[in-house]
Amino acid sequence: MKKQGITLNAQAGAPSCDPFCPVHKAMDVLQGKWTLLILRDLLGGKKRFGKLRASLAGVSPRTLSARLRELENSGIIKRTVFAEVPPRVEYELTAKGAGLGGVIRAMAKWGAKWRN
Repeated sequence: MKKQGITLNAQAGAPSCDPFCPVHKAMDVLQGKWTLLILRDLLGGKKRFGKLRASLAGVSPRTLSARLRELENSGIIKRTVFAEVPPRVEYELTAKGAGLGGVIRAMAKWGAKWRN
């Protein structure tokens, strides 16, 4: 049975995603460690690298840079470099990224309900 890009496995009754499945496409963007937390922080507005790193205790600068680059390449965030000394860089959500706000808020609500 196929419903909106999600194929249901008749034997197990579990969804099996093909490459065109919308859930599969979303997971391609969101699957990296720290990615959802970066997006959560950017929902509050523009942030500089140092602020993001401080809010994500345990993330290495290398990993944070890699995730930010992936999100920028996916059109989820916008990186703005200011011609100053020292250089200043700000990150913010694009319209595409802001569209994930509902997903992240729903996850927060679910997490708050089931945290125990």
